Amino acid sequence: MSMRTRLVIAIDGPAGAGKSTLAARLAQKLGYVNLESGAMYRALALKALVSGAGLDDESELVALAEGSRIELRPEADGNRVLLDGRDVSQRIREQDVTDAASRLSVHPRVREWMVARQRQMGQQGGIIMEGRDIGTKVFPDAEVKIFLDAAPEVRGDRRFRQKPEGSSPPEAVIAELRERDRRDRTRAASPLVPAPDAMIIDSTDMTIEEVIARTEAIIAARQKQEAATD
Repeated sequence: MSMRTRLVIAIDGPAGAGKSTLAARLAQKLGYVNLESGAMYRALALKALVSGAGLDDESELVALAEGSRIELRPEADGNRVLLDGRDVSQRIREQDVTDAASRLSVHPRVREWMVARQRQMGQQGGIIMEGRDIGTKVFPDAEVKIFLDAAPEVRGDRRFRQKPEGSSPPEAVIAELRERDRRDRTRAASPLVPAPDAMIIDSTDMTIEEVIARTEAIIAARQKQEAATD
């Protein structure tokens, strides 16, 4: 960590809490790279779906990962996600890939492969990573750790508004989020929990602008602390 010239900022939290939006907006403001861990899992999930790999077969998934090249390339409007050189930025946001990524991510050895890749990508600092175990597993030494949360009903409503017209009703979206929460919080490998030193932000009654302002204040306080120890 002493070799870093800029911070590592970890943002964790449940599905629909607003992690991706917060990370993207902060990256633009700070000039940091936004490393989307979720996009990496989705890319591997897409490859599993296309290849016919079993989502419950850990050994098969690890072998698939070891033969994969997943890249995140920052653009003005967000990251481009490349899987083995092919742009899959849009495809990985579709529901079948989202569901497959949730199932795939419970495997300990798959997560170990992802963690090693993510650490390599972020070892120089100047990054923002969002996910479910960034502050606890991927970068436990991150200088800034945020755990972003919100009530399931609020998160479900946000997700429903993002979906195309005619898709699942709000009640179904909320039920899906509750089931995903259950899987994420009870899995054996890296369960979804706040890091002991994380700052918890409950965005249930906050706008995204308020969440960004609160996070910026936390970052500024840390930067001031870092400067005082130089």
